[in-house]
Amino acid sequence: MNYGYYNEELDIILDKDDELERYPIQLYHHLCIQVELKDKVIVEVGSGRGGGANFIARYHKPKLITGVDLSPNAVSLCNKSYNLDNLNFLVGDSAKLPFEDNSVDVIFNVESSHCYPSIPDFISEVCRVLKPDGHFLYCDLVIDSDLDDHLNNLKNNNLLDINYIDITENIIRASELMTDERNNIINKVNSNFLRKVLKSFASVKGSKIYKSFVDRHYRYISLVTQKK
Repeated sequence: MNYGYYNEELDIILDKDDELERYPIQLYHHLCIQVELKDKVIVEVGSGRGGGANFIARYHKPKLITGVDLSPNAVSLCNKSYNLDNLNFLVGDSAKLPFEDNSVDVIFNVESSHCYPSIPDFISEVCRVLKPDGHFLYCDLVIDSDLDDHLNNLKNNNLLDINYIDITENIIRASELMTDERNNIINKVNSNFLRKVLKSFASVKGSKIYKSFVDRHYRYISLVTQKK
């Protein structure tokens, strides 16, 4: 789902079936508690396998949350996997969101934007789609040397900064706590090369990505902004 999030003061009650994804869920929860989501119209851009949107739909009770992803296969799988009245999934591009102007209360973007060809184009679409006073909730990893440029790309004259946090330490700790479980799954793969790639992708302790967080080559940031 994502690299996960740990905070010793965070103690959310999850259904038994959700406990396996506690730390990835807590990354979403870290954003969810920044604004009121109940009865809101929400969009998640880059919804992937849909676990985050599913969590928001069940635990935070929005009027509707729509997951948007560039992959038709991912969207098809999500629509087949989840059966909730307040949750659906659409194929869409981050630079051309399939929504009308001023139509959405909250937009989520979790660990997805580092794959986008243009962050400014994405932010322009966020501003177009959000209602006045709507919120943009964001978190992702970024190369430390690019951090200032990245933050500037996330800005727009129509967005007011509310809360910016470096949560790298929270990501590192979650990675450590999930390492044994993720290693148990990955070690079942036959290919040594593929196991190494998957361990880095999953940021297990000792992997290339994990070390990049520890030595601060990568930073992980959380951002909340509001449309004027």
